[in-house]
Amino acid sequence: MMMLHLHNPLPHSPPSSSSSSSSSGNSLFLLGNHHYHVNNWKSSCQLEETVRFLHNNHKRHKKCSPIRSSLPSIDQLINARVIYSVAPSMGHNQEAHPESHFRVPAIVNALEEMKLTSKFRGSEVIELQHFEPASTDDIASVHARSYVSGLEKVMDQALEKGLIVIDGSGPTYATSTTFQESIVAAGAGLALVDSVVAASKINKDSPTGFALIRPPGHHAIPQGPMGFCIFGNVAIAARHAQCVHGLKRVFIIDFDVHHGNGTNDAFYNDPDVFFLSFHQDGSYPGTGKFDEVGAGDGLGTTLNLPLPGGSGDTTIRTVFDEVIVPCAQRFKPDIILVSAGYDGHVLDPLANLQLTTGTYYMLASNIKQLAKDLCGGRCVFFLEGGYNLKSLSYSVADTFRALLGDKSLASEFDNPNILYEEPSKKVKQAIQRIKCIHSL
Repeated sequence: MMMLHLHNPLPHSPPSSSSSSSSSGNSLFLLGNHHYHVNNWKSSCQLEETVRFLHNNHKRHKKCSPIRSSLPSIDQLINARVIYSVAPSMGHNQEAHPESHFRVPAIVNALEEMKLTSKFRGSEVIELQHFEPASTDDIASVHARSYVSGLEKVMDQALEKGLIVIDGSGPTYATSTTFQESIVAAGAGLALVDSVVAASKINKDSPTGFALIRPPGHHAIPQGPMGFCIFGNVAIAARHAQCVHGLKRVFIIDFDVHHGNGTNDAFYNDPDVFFLSFHQDGSYPGTGKFDEVGAGDGLGTTLNLPLPGGSGDTTIRTVFDEVIVPCAQRFKPDIILVSAGYDGHVLDPLANLQLTTGTYYMLASNIKQLAKDLCGGRCVFFLEGGYNLKSLSYSVADTFRALLGDKSLASEFDNPNILYEEPSKKVKQAIQRIKCIHSL
């Protein structure tokens, strides 16, 4: 397989009014020695203008896909506590790449071994089967239609030439199956939104959804792919919740160790989507600064909290209590969506936070309760990062335990002896700064 070849990276600046960066980069696929341009964006097009267009366009969008046809029955929904879907994208794989096809199977195997599937939990757990792929209209509610069609068109060349390197996307690849598997992954999330919303109509404490899917999505910007991500799964689901179900106000929590710049950009001008990300300061892609707070009508509905390296369990609990909860209570969402990245784990190789499996249990349990208190339990998690297969699978399994109301088994996996003192002074300063900026 070819190594990734990168140059002319896509812009990393937020779509704020103060940004002067241009979205003039092309999404370029390299196949063998040949170059195929997905599309050429006008060099004068600013990212802010693109985001504003997408925001305005969704309000008049008339081609939203209908509710998925393969929803669980009412009897199933009444008893369920967790609904999940699986889209492992086994053909989307590059040898030795951290975002590999081993990730989702490792999670599924852990769920089986720890007896957290419907085989062992009966009606408490539902795995969605035979869900429909996302449509072009679904994807184009967030991404430029020319990007979507362009990626689809190069699949034949990928089949002939092999691995596609997505130029300037830092670093993202595609294979001949990537387009189809990516729309299946996005569709898995949409089906969960449909299921959770349907359940909320018959049960005030709706089951929580979890999309065990890849490729991940939160780095994919409106104009193209980025950072291992092809389509913005969470962003697409947010638009679907609004367009199909009339859930106007969407609250997105992103706890991946890296800033979810794609989701950030998609809703930067949108007052009806609150995007909240806490992430390691200075990590890829370098966005997500304190002062990135939204623009135009969306001023104040983007919150970015960069945390110092070494932040751990105590930090995240404080962030939840002092930042996430008051933001959610003030925003009053109709649904909560979660970009669930597990690469902040102390064992993960791609960053330098020291979260434990127990922290992910805490986050899942508290987010579920927050959704119950604010929006009828409507909440769906979407898998993002997490590259140590053991810490990833154990942490997702403990997330399932939290959503099921079971006791955490994190102590059987976590080793407190490898943890070190958190940078409490820097953490306190960061939290106080974000509370001041957002009047929390």
